[in-house]
Amino acid sequence: MEWIVEGMTLIFLGLLTIIVTKTDTESKLARNVYVSIVSMLFSLAIVSVFTGFRIDFLPYKLCPVIFTMSAILTIIGMKSKSST
Repeated sequence: MEWIVEGMTLIFLGLLTIIVTKTDTESKLARNVYVSIVSMLFSLAIVSVFTGFRIDFLPYKLCPVIFTMSAILTIIGMKSKSST
């Protein structure tokens, strides 16, 4: 059940990022959406460190790294959009 919830959350965050990026990247609302997405990704990374990282299964150990890198890439994209 947790896999389904986490998967649906990641799909929602990805779709939300795509929709905001395609429609309007310059507004305060878009910036707030990006900040919320980054916060959620960092939260998922922290939860994964304390739960799935204990299990001896490589995909679980990669989750915190993937979530953190996704958040960092979102921040970089957000900064580059705001500077142009």
